[in-house]
Amino acid sequence: MSLAIPNGLDNTVERPGERAPLVLGETTYHDITEAVCKVAERPPSKGWIGGFLVAFALLQMLGLLIVYLIYTGVGVWGNRAPIFWGWPIVNFVFWVGIGHAGTLISAILFLFRQEWRTSINRAAEAMTIFAVACAGTFPGIHVGRAWLAFWLAPYPSLNLWMWPQFRSPLLWDVFAVSTYGTVSLLFWYMGMVPDLATFRDRSKNKYRRMAYGILCLGWSGSSRHWMRYEKAYAILAALAAPLVLSVHTIVSFDFAVSQVPGWHTTIFPPYFVAGAIFSGFAMVLTLMVPARKMLNLEKLITIRHLENMCKIILATGSIVGLAYGTEFFIAWYGQVPAEQFAFLNRAFGPYAWAYWTMVSCNVISPQIFWFKKARTTPWIIVVVSIFVNIGMWFERFVIVISSLSRDYLPSAWAYFTPTWVDWGMLIGSFGLFFTLFLLFCRTLPVINMAEVKATLAKQEHMAHLHGHGEEAAEGH
Repeated sequence: MSLAIPNGLDNTVERPGERAPLVLGETTYHDITEAVCKVAERPPSKGWIGGFLVAFALLQMLGLLIVYLIYTGVGVWGNRAPIFWGWPIVNFVFWVGIGHAGTLISAILFLFRQEWRTSINRAAEAMTIFAVACAGTFPGIHVGRAWLAFWLAPYPSLNLWMWPQFRSPLLWDVFAVSTYGTVSLLFWYMGMVPDLATFRDRSKNKYRRMAYGILCLGWSGSSRHWMRYEKAYAILAALAAPLVLSVHTIVSFDFAVSQVPGWHTTIFPPYFVAGAIFSGFAMVLTLMVPARKMLNLEKLITIRHLENMCKIILATGSIVGLAYGTEFFIAWYGQVPAEQFAFLNRAFGPYAWAYWTMVSCNVISPQIFWFKKARTTPWIIVVVSIFVNIGMWFERFVIVISSLSRDYLPSAWAYFTPTWVDWGMLIGSFGLFFTLFLLFCRTLPVINMAEVKATLAKQEHMAHLHGHGEEAAEGH
């Protein structure tokens, strides 16, 4: 059967006493399996091939630029005194933030038993892994001597005369981000095991069957396997949930524990976490709205899923806007001249264009989601999500660059100008992200079939009970 949404079908409206469906139409368990498996089984479309070639070309450019950077030195960046943290750190914080939505959707919403997460959690988890891979690239090359980056690891060595400074939040980043990446990868993989077994059973190519057979760990679907799977999944969800708050909190400490005006503030941890969830959901929507159309998954990733994510973007965007205002209030209330100047310089100084771009994209554009029409119109959702992604990159740019460019000593003030290498690495990081995402769509289950089928079973059960209730009422 066709999995295109019939015109006019809206599952965002709930009738009294009945929950709106999360799986649309007369979809069966077999239809769910067919819809998800066909994405990886059918030959790649021209659109996928074109997108992959562009993304892979950008990834190759990133690799060549990293080689050029290591061979030539960090002087090829625009970093200069006093702006020693340039675009590499901006990109690092941006990509770490993008990786937050996956764990939030998968772990926290799972623990709160939010069933609408089931159709989007797999792709969101994948984006988390890929975003962390992009984020980890930049600190590794920002240390200058990339071949000595392993010094950051606390390994025992008698030949290491310069030990890492464990009181530095920069080292905390290493442990926070690596822990987050490891737990997210395990969580993502654990959730795929039943679906990988389905891919194994459907594979006609012996090499694909062998690969999926190894990855699914001998899954047979027995009650014992399901019991252990659900227990392990719940444990990993409980482990991953605190990381949603801890990782970007520790990233914010890179700035908050310093004495730089504009950074030395206690609002940074909650402000960074809200911003990370905000940007993460925006990236999920940016990719999933086109993907549901191109992959014919509109009955599984429904308008209701998109609307719920729009509501989260609206809420977190409002929190971020409140944080922007609170920063100015605290600077005024604290009566520290350097702090007051730092924030006035952001809004009215040489980087005012970046600050107001950030405010327009992050605070003003999401307000359209107060209207249901905007929350349920896919092209509006994509446009606003792209604006949010742009705005969140500019937020990191404003925090890092504007604060460093005008510090305590006016004679050291400078204006940051990115070089072609800065631009190339920023664009190339998107190439890495989209290359991994496109490969994921072609080789692994994009949607969690097992959980969507469980949701469908509950949906059918509730419809059955509701039907009996109506018959009983008519009988009376």
